[in-house]
Amino acid sequence: QVQLVQSGGGLVQPGGSLRLSCAASGFTFRTYPMRWYRQAPGKERELVAYIDMTGANTDYADSVKGRFTISRDNAKNALYLQMNSLKPEDTAVYYCNVNRGPVIGTFWGQGTQVTVSS
Repeated sequence: QVQLVQSGGGLVQPGGSLRLSCAASGFTFRTYPMRWYRQAPGKERELVAYIDMTGANTDYADSVKGRFTISRDNAKNALYLQMNSLKPEDTAVYYCNVNRGPVIGTFWGQGTQVTVSS
C-alpha cells in the first residue's frame, strides 16, 4: 500500500534552516507530481510547494518563495523540502502529499512538526 514516511523537522531559531524528507513506497513514485503542505495551529492546511514528475518544474506559495526549495530523487523514491531563512510564521506541521487521481485518491505523510522560535 502507499506509504509516505517523513523525517526531519524540529525546533530551530529564526533565520535557521531545516530539511524535511519524505520516503515514498507502494506506488510508482517517478510518475506522480508531489507536494508539501503545512498546517499551523488554528489555520487551514495550505499548499507550500509543488514539483512535477521529473523535478524540472516547481512552484511555491508566495510566503516561502526564495526561501524554500522542493526537490526529489526518483532513484531513491524520495521527496525533500529545504527550508532556509526560517521565520516564526513558518511554524506548522508539514505534510508530504501525492494525489493519485479521483479513483485511487490522495495520500499524506504522517506530518512533521517544525517550530521556529528563539
